[in-house]
Amino acid sequence: MFQTKTMKFDQAPRYHHCVCFTWCINCWFFSCQEYTMTVFLHQSWRDDRLSYNHTNETLGLDSRFVDKLWLPDTFIVNAKSAWFHDVTVENKLIRLQPDGVILYSIRITSTVACDMDLTKYPMDEQECMLDLESYGYSSEDIVYHWSGNQEEIHGLDKLQLAQFTITNYRFMTEMMNFKSAGQFPRLSLHFHLRRNRGVYIIQSYMPSILLVAMSWVSFWISQSAVPARVSLGITTVLTMTTLMVSARSSLPRASAIKALDVYFWICYVFVFAALVEYAFAHFNADYMKKQKAKLKASRQSGEVNVKNAIVLFSLSVAGVNQELAISNRQHRAPKSLPGSYGSVAVETGETKKHQESNQEKKRGLKSLFKPIDADTIDIYARAVFPAAFAAVNVIYWVAYTM
Repeated sequence: MFQTKTMKFDQAPRYHHCVCFTWCINCWFFSCQEYTMTVFLHQSWRDDRLSYNHTNETLGLDSRFVDKLWLPDTFIVNAKSAWFHDVTVENKLIRLQPDGVILYSIRITSTVACDMDLTKYPMDEQECMLDLESYGYSSEDIVYHWSGNQEEIHGLDKLQLAQFTITNYRFMTEMMNFKSAGQFPRLSLHFHLRRNRGVYIIQSYMPSILLVAMSWVSFWISQSAVPARVSLGITTVLTMTTLMVSARSSLPRASAIKALDVYFWICYVFVFAALVEYAFAHFNADYMKKQKAKLKASRQSGEVNVKNAIVLFSLSVAGVNQELAISNRQHRAPKSLPGSYGSVAVETGETKKHQESNQEKKRGLKSLFKPIDADTIDIYARAVFPAAFAAVNVIYWVAYTM
């Protein structure tokens, strides 16, 4: 044992120091890939140079004595920033027991890095760590371990987090190997977090579901009400776009595709599909109207052609009769004249066969691309869209919550 008379109190003793840690948390805030916490860090070790026997009372030392004592050079390995509190005085406490055991308590606020996997956001569960390590003393000089009665984190039962619920935590002791410096003791606090989903269901999921359901209202609106259906479809699409943009502004920035992004796009596709459905139904309705108009015009044209054929036939018969009468007078056989009855009959038969073959070809092509009645499309959409959306929701929630 090294004699205290030959050393100053601010020098490290030449034997193993055992530093015990106790946590007391009173504030915790999480953001993207980091969290900020305010803790009371209690460190305890024994320094025989400071033992005394003239009294059994524990001495409370002022924070001004901190600079005169040897202190472990503990630092937070994964901290981005940290600071001590000094209002109204420095939040430091030193208690000295007769056997030389020192209790050193400090209040720290630190922003600590935490690598979060956000692919299942906001149904994600995270594991964050807080690593403590000696900066300059290796395992040959100092030993770290958690206090023996460290069964829980003090203040955790009263701690309420806005975004997460702490489901479990554990303490670990590790030995870090560095080739150039040796082995350094490290204490780690691992805590498991489950994100609170209620606020996301109210703010993001429910409005998206209602917007998709509102887009289905157009299936019950008449096809002739073009302004009503178009305005409803465009309104739902624009509202869904606004909801996506506003929600993404509050989401943590990450390159990964998050579960909430996937759901937004699912809803956006269904809303946009409802608008496309009306465009398709309206196109079919307009096409069928044009086809009916063409059919009516062709029927009228056919009737005119029949009347013209009858007139031509009558004129042809009259011409043949007149020719026969003239031939009888002149005592010679009638010649076959162009435009006679026989030629008319032959030409009419050939033309009819050609027209029938063309009509059969057109019917074969039309049967492949037969338009569907617009009302029938709406009837199918009333059943297909809700069923498809329900099936996609089941797949989505099972995939991201299991």
